[in-house]
Amino acid sequence: MALRSINQWFRKEDGTTAVEFSLIGVPFVFMIIGIIEMAMMFTTQSLIEYGTSQGARLIRTGQVQQGGGEAAFRDAVCGTVAITPSRNFIDCNDLQYQVVALDSFGDAQDFGDPTFDEDGNLQDQSFDAGDVNDVVMIRVAYRYPIMTPMMGVMLSNNGDNARIMLSTTVLQTEPYDFVDE
Repeated sequence: MALRSINQWFRKEDGTTAVEFSLIGVPFVFMIIGIIEMAMMFTTQSLIEYGTSQGARLIRTGQVQQGGGEAAFRDAVCGTVAITPSRNFIDCNDLQYQVVALDSFGDAQDFGDPTFDEDGNLQDQSFDAGDVNDVVMIRVAYRYPIMTPMMGVMLSNNGDNARIMLSTTVLQTEPYDFVDE
């Protein structure tokens, strides 16, 4: 009799689904959260690229040099990273800029990779938009905080659960009428 009840107990499948879900549920939830995190990272990188191109346009056409200055460039970049008019996807205070006038396009290659300090900040944040027909290199950097626990280890490129995203554009300014004040 005891042997029969033990066999029946082993044949029961009442909790099979719960056990299977407990084994698969946690990795599944982390995978879904990781996919959402990756989508947010790609969206952020796309917004930074688009913002850089919009700021570069102002430099190319001379609007920054003729009176807008660094503030106009920052406003152009920050204005394009907004999802809605009142809500930014990226905190504009965390964007870092480096705008450098070069002698030729070849100098951009010799300029090298950007350097960052231990906090992930650009070490050279100079702003020189150049003059008429100058070659200008524009870099916009953003330190994206990775929120998913294990994703930070895999995706971080500076060792502190953050990924430094960088957008670089090299252009030649147009022959606009430069007004020297």
